[in-house]
Amino acid sequence: MHSRAQFGKWGEDVACRYLAQQGYTILTRNYRSSFGEIDIIVEKKGEITFIEVKSRKTLMFGTPAAAVTKSKQTKIHSTAFQYLHTCTKRYRQFWFDVVEIYVVDGKTTINHIQHCF
Repeated sequence: MHSRAQFGKWGEDVACRYLAQQGYTILTRNYRSSFGEIDIIVEKKGEITFIEVKSRKTLMFGTPAAAVTKSKQTKIHSTAFQYLHTCTKRYRQFWFDVVEIYVVDGKTTINHIQHCF
């Protein structure tokens, strides 16, 4: 059995492969600031997207996206704005997405929720 941290990293790896297949360029992973952390930052067609990845082995406690609380969203927003402030490139738009990774009965399912908060 993998540790929680290993499972989370595996979920982020799965999300990165999925996003690359969808035409996104991975800019950075696990960006940290004094406000918090963003799992994945991607670019596509001049737009930047800040992505929170949530992985679950069971739906007993709700969907993975339900774990992205208002408090977590506020931390992600603050971290994203700090990233944008330090970034030399200017983007025409920015978004916040959640990528859910479900592993149920050995089957992996990916759900990309775009522009969700």
